[in-house]
Amino acid sequence: KKGLKVELLIGDIKNNVETSTGIVRKWFDTDKVDAIADIPNSSVALAINEMVRGTNKTLLLSGAATSDLTGKACSPNTVHWTYDTWALANGAGSVIGKRFGNTWYFVTVDYVFGHTLQRDTESAIFKVQGRVLGTSLHPLNTIDVSPNLKKAQESKARIIALANGGADMINSVRKAADLDIIKSGQHLAALLVNDTDIHTIGLEKAQGLFFTSAFYWDLNPKTRAWSQRFFERHHQMPTQLQAGVYASIAHYLKAVDALRSDDGLKVVAKMKEMPTSDALFGDGRIRRDGRKIHPMYLFEVKKPTESKAPWDYLKLLGVIPANEAFRPENEGGCRLS
Repeated sequence: KKGLKVELLIGDIKNNVETSTGIVRKWFDTDKVDAIADIPNSSVALAINEMVRGTNKTLLLSGAATSDLTGKACSPNTVHWTYDTWALANGAGSVIGKRFGNTWYFVTVDYVFGHTLQRDTESAIFKVQGRVLGTSLHPLNTIDVSPNLKKAQESKARIIALANGGADMINSVRKAADLDIIKSGQHLAALLVNDTDIHTIGLEKAQGLFFTSAFYWDLNPKTRAWSQRFFERHHQMPTQLQAGVYASIAHYLKAVDALRSDDGLKVVAKMKEMPTSDALFGDGRIRRDGRKIHPMYLFEVKKPTESKAPWDYLKLLGVIPANEAFRPENEGGCRLS
């Protein structure tokens, strides 16, 4: 907006709560920062959520996944934009299970993100009469998940669910390909995937992987147009996280401009009042608990022979409507009035 001066500061949280809270404390006390955006770690996001609660600051979350952020930890200062563990789990647990067999085994990263993701996926699985045959936990940033995947193979579960993300998920998919898990007849569902992860893995090893996402660059003409502009600057297609950061900040700035105030509580209230319709996520809204509502999408990674161009990686299997994609507001335990 003309006349709206925006200054951007960047900090490396190193996936560490103490480091991240120290950065945020300096930003608030010294640099007079008004809003924090992104936070790609659930434990860190929960800590910063508590720092921001009740202040005149705003927290805009895209990468953090735990659904507790709009449940028992909900805050009037926080908006959770892109996805959460309930939405990712709902797409996997209900849709994938119905289509491809409903016995599951989890390979889960052993911290709050992995535990919440498995918890929410199990809830979706049980709602469609599925069964969980077992779980194998691994630490964050594990180099070799082969032992965990071999236990999953031995379980004979129809679907092996990867309740991890980032490097752990990438390593898991690569090892699963080496173990011929998909070729031998089991299905592999990663519960948190970005396009750049598929780019890193390569279609040869990622083909056949199922996952749920809030955004894909090639969904429609509007997402393609925006993503092409992103590509021209960054030389890669945007992920759902990057789309979420962009859209959440854009909506925040619209609210600031409308109010002519950057007071966190007032801005978040205005963000909830204004519709969130945009080119990236379509029609939507922000609920009272801070949850941004929009459709979610179920994808399968293409075979190399199916890909017609660079970054042409995904087949759309189904759309989960906005009113079904996220946990019902009355089930989260949020106590905001």
